[in-house]
Amino acid sequence: MTQVTLSATPKGNGFQATITYSNGVSISSAEAFPTQAEAIEAAALKVLEMPERLADLDKPDAQD
Repeated sequence: MTQVTLSATPKGNGFQATITYSNGVSISSAEAFPTQAEAIEAAALKVLEMPERLADLDKPDAQD
């Protein structure tokens, strides 16, 4: 199954945003956000800024 996971993990005095794709690719923010909600929102916005990554999930050779 193809999945895209958005998460927030503690980093310094805030939270780091992370996007994880089902093929194992993970992208984390360099900056920390004050709240978990802000970190996840930043991750969601980054996914929307990179539509080619989502399009790659539909390619026949994409890994589930």
